[in-house]
Amino acid sequence: MKGLMYRGPGEIHYEDIPDARLPDAHGAVVKATVCSICGTDLHPYHTDMGFNNYCIGHEAVGEVVEVGAEVRSFAKGDRVLIPASIGCGRCKPCLSGHVYLCDSYPNGRAYGQGDPTIPGCQAEAIAVTMADNNLFLLPEGMSDDLGIMLTDNIATAWYCARRGRIEPGNTVAVIGLGSVGLQAVMAALAMGAERVFGLDLLEDRRKDACAIGATDVGGEDVVARVLDATDGNGVDVVLDASGGRVTTALAIDLVKRGGRISQIGVSEQFEIPFPILGALFKNVEFHTGVCSVQAEVPHLMAALASGKLDAGQVGGIITHRMNLSDGAEAYRLFDSRPDGLKKIVLDPTR
Repeated sequence: MKGLMYRGPGEIHYEDIPDARLPDAHGAVVKATVCSICGTDLHPYHTDMGFNNYCIGHEAVGEVVEVGAEVRSFAKGDRVLIPASIGCGRCKPCLSGHVYLCDSYPNGRAYGQGDPTIPGCQAEAIAVTMADNNLFLLPEGMSDDLGIMLTDNIATAWYCARRGRIEPGNTVAVIGLGSVGLQAVMAALAMGAERVFGLDLLEDRRKDACAIGATDVGGEDVVARVLDATDGNGVDVVLDASGGRVTTALAIDLVKRGGRISQIGVSEQFEIPFPILGALFKNVEFHTGVCSVQAEVPHLMAALASGKLDAGQVGGIITHRMNLSDGAEAYRLFDSRPDGLKKIVLDPTR
């Protein structure tokens, strides 16, 4: 079969890769109908993370084409979404949905992150381990576009907002308005935020955030603008969808005394400075972590069914469609961040 292989920084190749096969009696094989590129995929694209030569990607939806004898919840022909996070399916964290805390894999696992035993999702088919715990049925009528967002992006945004414990009436600042950041705006509003400030260096991204209900915060001194809009107090919650040397300090400057910061942006730096005294003197709660998609999908399904989340807005994050065979060009385009680009999906059949 065909897939996208990561061969080193800046090197994505569409080529023959080993066929996806049943891992064991508890596994499944899913033929991908849509896969997509995540901002996290750009980290190895930019920087040598210490491992090369693997099929990349961790977002896909598709159709089950084979199941192991012990699989109970899925059958051939089912339309499914594949959560980016993977767990053993047997330990207490996995059974509660918190698969990133899996007892068997203390450093967490995801598709296409360099582990040769877990090839990526930017391929014609994906081998899924412990299928009963690591797949979700797509509800009748749910589009592939909406399903692909649930595999990681909107799940991570919802996790970020939930960890920030957004309450009705809160003021919120979202730092970084890429795909996940825009959906963090959606999540904050769905959870009852009264006002959401959108911060990003790119004007077109701020405009996108305004279109879904955020207040544009641009210019030279964004902290002063937010403080002025909050009577000098700062916001109740900061959601940092960027993560890094600048944004962590910015989040501490923006949050009010006794406020909360939830940071889910994956940095390309292994260490960043942390202004500990600024956080300490404000009595700030600081949360960070990697999303267990399995824990968030049920909440997302309920929010979509109730209308708290607008399915059109979530699926509307997708702006570009390309063939998997054009994967190298898709990465170049995604990395260049032209105006209007929010999310690229890839067609694995072409």
